[in-house]
Amino acid sequence: MAEIIIGIISGIVSGTGMGGGTILIFLLSFFMGVEQHIAQATNLIFFIPTAIVAIIVNLKNKNIDIKLAILISIFGILGAIIGANISINIDVSILKKCFGIFLAIIAINEIYSIIKSYMRPYKNK
Repeated sequence: MAEIIIGIISGIVSGTGMGGGTILIFLLSFFMGVEQHIAQATNLIFFIPTAIVAIIVNLKNKNIDIKLAILISIFGILGAIIGANISINIDVSILKKCFGIFLAIIAINEIYSIIKSYMRPYKNK
């Protein structure tokens, strides 16, 4: 049952474009006790069908710049190969710390963006 709930939560977050994989890795490692390497690899498999659905929906709505997407995808594949090889050779405890730092950076950026958007109306006065 926990797997179904985790899948639904991750799918919803992924469908909104906010990175369901981040939630999935957290839920698998924290609540299910899955090793970090396994959680991250599972996320990659989870990403394929959810990305295909998101691509189809966004193509129908004309929200994708095809030329830009192709260019980013080419270099993203190169980065994925490099990142996967680095991840395989890193100790689990270091990988968890790196993932935590990554999440902290995202959180700080989001908080900064929210504060900045709320402060913008006051600068115009």
